Amino acid sequence: MRFHDRREAGQELAARLTEWAAGGDLVRPVVLALPRGGVPVAAPVAQALSAPLDVLVARKIGLPGQPELGVGAIVGDDPPLFDGRTFQMLGLDEDSLGPQVARERTELHRREVLYRGDRPATDVTDRTVIVIDDGLATGVTARAALRHLRRRNPGRLILAVPVGAPDSVAAMSQEADDVLCLYQPPEFRAVGEWYVNFDQTGDDEVIDTLRRHSAPAPER
Repeated sequence: MRFHDRREAGQELAARLTEWAAGGDLVRPVVLALPRGGVPVAAPVAQALSAPLDVLVARKIGLPGQPELGVGAIVGDDPPLFDGRTFQMLGLDEDSLGPQVARERTELHRREVLYRGDRPATDVTDRTVIVIDDGLATGVTARAALRHLRRRNPGRLILAVPVGAPDSVAAMSQEADDVLCLYQPPEFRAVGEWYVNFDQTGDDEVIDTLRRHSAPAPER
């Protein structure tokens, strides 16, 4: 099974989550996408649920020399969250990753301003929060995002992804109240392998999608 693109994957997630909503399981839902790739997946979900769409900017901390190998992640001003098992396997220490953390923190704040501008982050208190990405590999970025959100007192925290590594999906059950993963291939290597079209999502697409699906500004 392969998804044609992120939008098709989002439509399939939306169909499943609409069933949950019909059963009364989603209270005042808000959809939070992990940009950039999670945004086009999340848009059909937000539309189907008539829910506001916002972003939660998280940045992966890559292994020096192999930036695509995530060994940690940051969200907001939270301390970095590192994958302890990977650290042990590779003989890493947090001090050696200080420069990478600093660079990713700068990029994180740049994207928050770019995507949201002056608009405050959506209040998630006592709401059903659905966190969406285009896939789950190591899970370290999703874990950092879920822990950040848990401190903001959501009523229910759901992680929804089209495809993911089985071990990572299982581990997320300790972080989210519910985990929805449409496809868990036993031979999982990379998220992009499960999409026909996995072109990079650009900043302009993120901004335009948020403009069309975000919640209206509160009255003053």
